[in-house]
Amino acid sequence: MSQPLAGLSAIVTGAGRGLGRAEALELARLGASVVVNDLGQPGQWGSPLLERSRELGGGSGEASAAPAEEVAAEIRAAGGQAVAHLGDVADHQQARALVQLAVDTYGKLDILVNNAGILRDRMIFSMGEDEWDSVIRVHLKGHFNTTHFASVHWRARSKEAGGPVYGRIVNTSSEAFLAGSAGQPNYAAAKGGIVGLTTSSALALGKYGVTANAICPRARTRMTEDVFAGFNEPSGGELDPLAPEHVAPLVGYLAGPAAGKVNGQLLVVHGGMVAVVERPRVAAKFDTAKEVFSYEELDEVLSPYYADRPSGETFAASEVLALKRG
Repeated sequence: MSQPLAGLSAIVTGAGRGLGRAEALELARLGASVVVNDLGQPGQWGSPLLERSRELGGGSGEASAAPAEEVAAEIRAAGGQAVAHLGDVADHQQARALVQLAVDTYGKLDILVNNAGILRDRMIFSMGEDEWDSVIRVHLKGHFNTTHFASVHWRARSKEAGGPVYGRIVNTSSEAFLAGSAGQPNYAAAKGGIVGLTTSSALALGKYGVTANAICPRARTRMTEDVFAGFNEPSGGELDPLAPEHVAPLVGYLAGPAAGKVNGQLLVVHGGMVAVVERPRVAAKFDTAKEVFSYEELDEVLSPYYADRPSGETFAASEVLALKRG
């Protein structure tokens, strides 16, 4: 079996279950040594949990193991290398310790996959401050924290080497940002912020040999079970079109050497399909006939333009929701 990631080390956040688990298993299958990050137990965001993976033998110890430890054990049982990190990536110092764990364990960090997230869905007029803050914290700040410490590591290595080093960042955005999601203003905002973080990081880190890309996955996991309830559910023994296993191979590719020229990109992936999202383009431009626009002049040029646009059309690209294989 080809192992393009042999000799490389990776971090996958939120990897105790669902999409992160599938991504960690795929990276390990491709040869990477993996640090599997997740909370100690479900519902412990913000708890100060951090420890190296302990070897899981038979007996009662496995039954109470944290999800991250179970995934790390699964990787080792298949012949790979993995340790668990139990902690909250949205905590700055725990994110620092996560990156340091990878460096201490494997000598360096090569791949960072940011996946950890939560949902607190509510309409904008019903959303509370805590529901907004918690989602922004886990998704956007969590992505920043790990990216910051990983970039410090890669920049220092590049300076020591006198040239580029190997570095890959794969961030997790969402179609909720692309298409707009009326019941997820916090989640859509966080995922849009992650795209901005990704493109900024791609430009800043390219000279050091590091690429940064974002994916918009559609997957049926514990976090999204209510969102996708009854949607494209499989019949018989076929693989669920929304199984995380449809997403993990793209993460493996973006983490690999073959994707060296893929940088600052956004890709939608699910159900045997990958779509490359084009950057925004200027649709129209208007110049003032005077020195400064007035209200009246803006009314003259913009109102007719928008009067001719389709009703209900916004900057959101709702057509991405119709993407499917075939």
